[in-house]
Amino acid sequence: MQYEIKKLSPALAEDYLDFFDNRAFSDGSPFYPCYCNAFNLSKKRMQAELYDKTAEYGNTLEGWIRALRESAERMVNSGEIQGYLAFDHGVAIGWCNANDRTSYYRTGEFDLHTIPEDENIAPGLSPGKIKSIVCFEIAPEYRGKGIATQLLQKVLADAKADGYQYVEAYPMESVKSFSLAFTGPMSLYEKAGFEIYNRSGVTYTMRKLL
Repeated sequence: MQYEIKKLSPALAEDYLDFFDNRAFSDGSPFYPCYCNAFNLSKKRMQAELYDKTAEYGNTLEGWIRALRESAERMVNSGEIQGYLAFDHGVAIGWCNANDRTSYYRTGEFDLHTIPEDENIAPGLSPGKIKSIVCFEIAPEYRGKGIATQLLQKVLADAKADGYQYVEAYPMESVKSFSLAFTGPMSLYEKAGFEIYNRSGVTYTMRKLL
C-alpha cells in the first residue's frame, strides 16, 4: 500500500505533535516520551529548554513531557526540525527526521537521562552536501508495511532534487527490533543502496551517493 508522505512544515505542526502525543510510542517503547528534537539541540539549549524547564514544571514526568513538547513545537515552527510524515487517511502514522548534516549536534543513539555532549560531527562541512537521516518512528500497528521504505525513498528523491551529493544514516549493529532501533535497521539502508562509510562503536555511518 502506498501511504501519503508529506514534508514537515509549520502547517503540519499539529499533525507532528499529534503523532508523538498519541501513536508513536503506544507500545510502551523505552524511548517514550520523545518529540525528536534532541538531535538539533546544543547541550546549552538542551539544559535550558528541557532540563531547566522540567525543574520549573515540578520535576515530574508530566513536566518533562511538557518541556519536550514545547521545545519541539517551537522547533517545528521555526524550521529547525525537518523531515517527513507518513499519513493514512489524514492521520500521521510515521515519521522520518532528515535534515542537512550541519544542522545536527549529534547522530546515532544517545541517552537523555544525562545531557549528551555536543559532537563535532561535521568539521569543515558546508551545508548542502550531505542530507542526514537520524530517526524513524512508525506507529506500532503500521510496522512491517513498508512505510519506512517509502519515507526513505522520499528523502532520497528530494535530496537529489535539492542538489545533495550524499544521503547518510546511522544504524546500529545487531538490533533486530525496529521499535528499539530508531536510527533504522541496516537492512533498510542496504536495500536502498547505502554502503558502510565508517563505524564508531556499535554505530555505523552508511552513505548513498546520489
